[in-house]
Amino acid sequence: MKELIHRCFPTARSRWMYAFIAPWIIPLMAYLLIGRPYLQNWSNFLGGTLVVGILSTVAFVAHNYAADVITRRYPHLRQTVKRIIWMTLSFTFLTAFFLYFYLTLFALGGFFHTEISLEAMQANHGIIPTWNHLFKRLAGADVTPPTLVFLYAVDVFSLLAFVFIYEVFYSLEQWQASQKNKETLKKARLQGQLQSLRSQISPHFLFNSLNSLSSLIADEPQKAEDFVNEMAKVYRYLLQTSERELTPLSVELAFIHSYYHLLKTRYGAGLHLDVAVDPAYLKYQLPPLTLQMLVENAVKHNVILATKPLHIHIGTTTTGELLVSNNLQTKAKRPGVVESTKVGLSNITARYRLLDQPEPQITNGPDHFKILLPLFTENVSDI
Repeated sequence: MKELIHRCFPTARSRWMYAFIAPWIIPLMAYLLIGRPYLQNWSNFLGGTLVVGILSTVAFVAHNYAADVITRRYPHLRQTVKRIIWMTLSFTFLTAFFLYFYLTLFALGGFFHTEISLEAMQANHGIIPTWNHLFKRLAGADVTPPTLVFLYAVDVFSLLAFVFIYEVFYSLEQWQASQKNKETLKKARLQGQLQSLRSQISPHFLFNSLNSLSSLIADEPQKAEDFVNEMAKVYRYLLQTSERELTPLSVELAFIHSYYHLLKTRYGAGLHLDVAVDPAYLKYQLPPLTLQMLVENAVKHNVILATKPLHIHIGTTTTGELLVSNNLQTKAKRPGVVESTKVGLSNITARYRLLDQPEPQITNGPDHFKILLPLFTENVSDI
């Protein structure tokens, strides 16, 4: 029984909507279909409520299924108008179909002493008859159009109530999901920043940086000063990104040049960075530290020697995406060394997923590692 309920009402939203609509629409429809006999004895009341309840439940499940299909087609809050239009059109068709079925069924079956006829509906509801002859020919039974018009008016009201309640629940769910995504994005961003800071401030990195600086101070003081300036820029940028979901590509590239300066001082001729970005895309945006993670990933997992240099390329495609690639010369696995967990790549993918954007496309091997990154033209608040 529980499985059947979940199959008919798969979401909490649908169960709450049914609980709200069913208690008043079922007895009202039963009364309109049966008339005064519905209230004259318990057998008509209980039997009519049960039958109409089953029919109404089937209709509700059909309406809810249509709503779910439309919602999957237009899931975003910015598509609310399209969702409401398509939902209203589909519900109008479904309502007409089920109403015609109810009237024909009760008129032909005479269930619970129903008196669906012109005279009965005039006495029970005071509706002025119209188009009786036409409807009799269409339905094949003496079912009055006034009944149809009145019942359809009730169904249209129920339809609008259904759409309104559905949108209220759905919008609330979307808002909650949006808030949760923002918190998750914030956590992912902070984790990425923490990972980057840990990498850069680790004793190993500091030792290599200070060792490079020490050798420069004695032999090339001007280069040592430049090294300190670039190092300051790197740490300044790392601290500033704590308040951003997105950063302009031009700013990220400026940071990468500073970061590359530090790496180049250490690796010399073993490392080369080539940037060929179309100026038209410099104002486009991407999650901060994305390029840093990719450059760091390339340096971490590849052999870097003057005789076997690592080439890193950053460019843009004609379709407005950022392409980052490097030649593969993977380091040999050493006993006791833990394999990479690919936290950096996972972090980048999670950011794009949380921003409801296409995920980066990764190509690994055989000779090159490539990643294609979508660029943003809007603020994250507008996405």
